[in-house]
Amino acid sequence: MSDSPIKKCLFPAAGYGTRFLPTTKSMPKEMMPVVNKPLIQYGVEEAMEAGMNGMAIITGRGKRALADHFDINYELEHQIAGTDKEELLEQIRHVIDNCTFSYTRQIEMKGLGHAILTGETLIGDQPFAVVLADDLCYSPDQGVLSQMVELYKKHSCSIVAIEEVPKDETHKYGVIAGDEIEPGLIKITDMVEKPDSADAPSNLAIIGRYILTPDIFDIIRDTPPGRNNEVQITDALLTQATQGAGVLGYKFKGRRFDCGSVPGFMDASKFYFENDLY
Repeated sequence: MSDSPIKKCLFPAAGYGTRFLPTTKSMPKEMMPVVNKPLIQYGVEEAMEAGMNGMAIITGRGKRALADHFDINYELEHQIAGTDKEELLEQIRHVIDNCTFSYTRQIEMKGLGHAILTGETLIGDQPFAVVLADDLCYSPDQGVLSQMVELYKKHSCSIVAIEEVPKDETHKYGVIAGDEIEPGLIKITDMVEKPDSADAPSNLAIIGRYILTPDIFDIIRDTPPGRNNEVQITDALLTQATQGAGVLGYKFKGRRFDCGSVPGFMDASKFYFENDLY
């Protein structure tokens, strides 16, 4: 999609990945492999399909492996040159050759909103996508970000990907409410971060795909810490939804795997292996 109006994708990747300890003690959770490819590479490839070639990654302590993965390893390539192992690097070579990668560190873990604000220096004054790599999305015909870019071309406002979740799981997500303006597309009127099931405005949960307009940075700057004393992107998006150009929730076409949890990660690995998707 070379005519994409969005050229940059932000990957918040500074978290500790505590649900996968002890593995994530020394390895970024974003580098955990689904079959033989790390989670973050799936996300980068989804962004590439949507016409983006500027990958901005928010890192933290112990995350050097992310930058190393998206770089050439001359010693390894020399060792496997001329063997059938070379073809195993074709996908990552294609990514490296066609994207630029920039990095900045989130010094303190102050929430997703703060992580996105940290990326302002890499994004600048332009609309951009956000991918949370531990939400692995499979859509056979058109990737989730590609679907959202098409919507952005039409509506020119922030968009969040949403899906229905069991009511007793709303405490794990940002949850939205609003008015359906066309099938699968909701103009958001309310948004709550990790509500108890009794307080949730719906069972429509935000998952890790966003398209954001650049005014979100100023809104985040003015957003006080919320739940868990963290700067929540849901609080900033609610301000944007009620005071700005509006925010849309999109029921995406495809399947999402919560690879931030052990059961979701195992489901994804089984699905991708059995369907030769790696």
